[in-house]
Amino acid sequence: MSHRRRCFAMFCALTALGALGPGCSQSTPAAEPKDAPPVAAKGEPVLVELFTSQGCSSCPPADALAEKLAADRGLVVIARPVTYWDRLGWKDTLAREENTTLQRDYARRGLAGQNGVYTPQMVVDGAYGAVGSRAADVASGVKRYGAKSDATIRIAPAEAGGYSVNLEGTAAGKAELVLIAVTRKVAVAIGTGENGGRRVTYSNVVRAERKLGEWSGGKGGIALVASQLKVAGADRYAIVLRQPGGGKVLAARWIG
Repeated sequence: MSHRRRCFAMFCALTALGALGPGCSQSTPAAEPKDAPPVAAKGEPVLVELFTSQGCSSCPPADALAEKLAADRGLVVIARPVTYWDRLGWKDTLAREENTTLQRDYARRGLAGQNGVYTPQMVVDGAYGAVGSRAADVASGVKRYGAKSDATIRIAPAEAGGYSVNLEGTAAGKAELVLIAVTRKVAVAIGTGENGGRRVTYSNVVRAERKLGEWSGGKGGIALVASQLKVAGADRYAIVLRQPGGGKVLAARWIG
């Protein structure tokens, strides 16, 4: 095992145990870009979140993979640029501190697969972590861990405008229903840092998210009014049902 891989493995283990504080960061060992393999996402859509950074030289292959996976109707693929690379020479123009917090919450709760706080990382339904450029690992995680809850989300246009969001199923404890606003495609010319001089395209980048309510199982619903779907810069919206604090994602679905 190379020195870099040993350091990365140790980093992930320490992060999972909470031994590393805010500001610690690590990129994954470089991986060659690969075509996305078929992802057999049966049943309910599976949420795949990519934690990435414009300052990470290992991230562009994962960003390209996310773009390919986003075309899969069985997946809800969302990019979550993080902030902890900003101190290394380039401030990520899309990063949000909330993305960094969520990634750390996932690591504290523990993920099957490759746990830890690193970029690029893809997290499947809040239950499985993989190096974001390793297509086969992501596909394996989707197959094994994706959409394994008994919850469903159904979304239908409402007569008065907006949408009706209906939930059904069982839950262990309270879950939160979240509206996530994204931009489908954002191309960024990166000026300095590890990716200086490159132009990278990001897919379904988070612009804002808002908690709509809580759910503890059974049948429930909420009215989503048209004004809630007017976030500046956003052109697509998803509904996610998840356990709070970096817990498992119970269901996810695009609106429209």
